[in-house]
Amino acid sequence: MRIGELASRTGVSVRSLRYYEEQGLLASTRSASGQRHYTDDEVERVAFIQRLYAAGLSSRTIAELLPCTDSPSRENSDAAMERMAQERDRLSAHIGDLIRTRDALDGLMVTNRAHREQLRVPLAG
Repeated sequence: MRIGELASRTGVSVRSLRYYEEQGLLASTRSASGQRHYTDDEVERVAFIQRLYAAGLSSRTIAELLPCTDSPSRENSDAAMERMAQERDRLSAHIGDLIRTRDALDGLMVTNRAHREQLRVPLAG
């Protein structure tokens, strides 16, 4: 199938499919006129790549995980699991940072509300 049909079948833009190919996540064969051609297997691969992106993974990380599906083995599976654990730890740390930032903002909002309340109280005179 050509790139437009793959895009249609997967719901992914042609531009994204070209990007996936650039990043080594997807492969095609080329016709004599240079058009990309894909097999039906690529529909499932694109869906898998989309799930990995939805999990917050970068194209570099996805490329590190693909050997697990391209060449299944205990070693590749273990490497993929370790890489996903690293990404999970990174996300957890980022979530912790975001929670601390939100808590700091909450503190500033409490201070601001208290200040606003003081401005509403008429000064004794």
